[in-house]
Amino acid sequence: MEQLGTLADPSQFTGPIGLGESDAQSALASLRMMWLIRGVEERIGDAVIRGEVKCPCHLAIGQEAIAVGVSIYLRPTDKIFGTHRSHPHYLAVGGSVYGLFAEVLGKQTGCSKGMGGSMHLTAPEVGFVGSVPIVGGTIPIAVGAALAAKKDGVGGVAVAYFGDGAVEEGAFHESLNFASQFALPMLFVCENNLYSSHLHIKERQPSDSVARFATAHRINSRLVDGNDVEAVSAATRELVQACREGQGPGFLEAVTYRWRGHVGPREDLDVGVRRPEDHQLWKMRDPIARLENGLIESGWAQVSDFEKIRLEVSLELDAAWDRAMNDPLPEADTYLAYSFETH
Repeated sequence: MEQLGTLADPSQFTGPIGLGESDAQSALASLRMMWLIRGVEERIGDAVIRGEVKCPCHLAIGQEAIAVGVSIYLRPTDKIFGTHRSHPHYLAVGGSVYGLFAEVLGKQTGCSKGMGGSMHLTAPEVGFVGSVPIVGGTIPIAVGAALAAKKDGVGGVAVAYFGDGAVEEGAFHESLNFASQFALPMLFVCENNLYSSHLHIKERQPSDSVARFATAHRINSRLVDGNDVEAVSAATRELVQACREGQGPGFLEAVTYRWRGHVGPREDLDVGVRRPEDHQLWKMRDPIARLENGLIESGWAQVSDFEKIRLEVSLELDAAWDRAMNDPLPEADTYLAYSFETH
């Protein structure tokens, strides 16, 4: 039976990321996006602590490389579906930082008009159809989008992000079966961070790898270090190209670890259950620091380049946050109107 092996060992894969198939411009763009995602989430977490953000916020700090690596090979005409932890998925394809800040603040200028909060994001203009808090809920919907893409015949793909906990939902297995049976242009992306809420995968399944389910359905799969943006992007390129060429679905299992709890900004507790001491070890596999070290080792960047990027990102986030904070809340009558709006 497949096991993650060293990929689940936090003492492994801590060195600089190899950039053999990349170039300086692309690698720096990936680094900037990861810094942007982390900066957004850190600010949201701080705002939760201050009481400015009141909706539940599931942070993906530590997992940034997956959404960034996958999104490199996606188009605005593709259909991307998220989860309850989808700030990176939304941002990596070009979702508005300002729109996200306004949304979690409940402002009418938010990406979901202030009605969705952190878990109900949408940016259809860049292909992000939406995210929902129902575990596994978007997987069969994405398969429907993949069926539509196949019928359209213009090379579109559908993408469903989900965590390792979602593979315990029946809809996940039904979706794999349907996508395989009809050779749909569907990319399944499992962000295996080893925890479903507060339960480690070894307490829930006989194997800590979930790619075995793809094998059972004869779906082409890749298992990668999810904290290596280059490994994620290389695997995605192969799988998405196969989808666009009509070769059927692909499955990407990216092994990672979220630094914060299941919900909320705290690091030390996970829904009231203390995580093992390897929490601190996993920070040594920080996808951002490893990419920076890879860029330095390759001679493509210096520390001063990173400082410039962080400053640019910080100023962008300052402007977006200040603008969102000054925006108005929705009018009272819109709550009813949005709930029962007809077209």
